[in-house]
Amino acid sequence: MDTPNLDDTDRHLLALLQANAREGTAQLARRLGLARTTVVARIARLERQGVIAGYGVRMGARMDQGTVRAWCSLSVLPRTAPMVLRALDAMPEVEEVSAVSGAFDYLVFLRCASHEQLDALLDRVGQIEGVHQTQTSIVLSRKIDRRSVAA
Repeated sequence: MDTPNLDDTDRHLLALLQANAREGTAQLARRLGLARTTVVARIARLERQGVIAGYGVRMGARMDQGTVRAWCSLSVLPRTAPMVLRALDAMPEVEEVSAVSGAFDYLVFLRCASHEQLDALLDRVGQIEGVHQTQTSIVLSRKIDRRSVAA
């Protein structure tokens, strides 16, 4: 699949939508210095090209304050990846799984209500058939996050 050609205006529009996907097209047009119909057409083109895959909810800072977040690196045994991914997908505390290069196979982002819940979750993850090794880092604070919404 070809990588879509994005100009500076497309990238600026995407940044504005990432900050607030609910912002009206009239306001986006004002911020971009474009006609509203031009912004509507650009958004439609970006959606057709698969650059914009959908719209969702991002948790705000107030939600993060009441949770324990962690990154868990997983090493899996050969040919067990599909089974491990299915098990992870069934756990609501698992927010993201990325295949990565290096000593581990996957990087998993976890969000729990407490350290005790995280501890129990890590025990469950470690017991998934096919998981060979884990290494976890608890997030202490975010220093830069372009995906978050300010409180």
